[in-house]
Amino acid sequence: MFLTVQLPWNVIIPAESLDAKGLMLQRAIVIRLLDEFATKKATKDMGYFLAVTTLDSVGEGKVRQHTGDVLFPVVFTCMTFKLFRGEILEGIVHKIMKHGVILRCGPVENIYLSNQKMRDYQYVPGENPIFMNEKMSRIEKDVVVRFIVIGTKWLEAEREFQALVSLEGDFLGPVS
Repeated sequence: MFLTVQLPWNVIIPAESLDAKGLMLQRAIVIRLLDEFATKKATKDMGYFLAVTTLDSVGEGKVRQHTGDVLFPVVFTCMTFKLFRGEILEGIVHKIMKHGVILRCGPVENIYLSNQKMRDYQYVPGENPIFMNEKMSRIEKDVVVRFIVIGTKWLEAEREFQALVSLEGDFLGPVS
């Protein structure tokens, strides 16, 4: 699900980037905010950070004693993406294994669809393995699949989510 979130942040501007004109300072704050935002990637509570939409406010700068850098408290609005249990989404099949399928959905790279959660589908081995049902519906690499999220897991070290999904429900499966 895409979320719009307002976040407080502290932006540190190096002393050499400061000048008498406010325009260059504003530019330096925005550039620094975007750099830090991009490296953050995701948090457990907010999900994946996608884009800064507005810079809502810039507080008064405070000079840091030892470095001379200036810390500006800012508030901005951004878009995030987070998976929720029970949510129905679409993902692209990335990898097929005997025991299930790995999908990608937006910034989430590790979405696992177990063969036990694909009723009626049977594994067909070969050079390009697939899952196929009696109606000849195929789940193969690069196919779009509609699924329901069973659960998610946050991996702190990698700063990313994993998800477990299912095709058990109405209108779930490969999208034509």
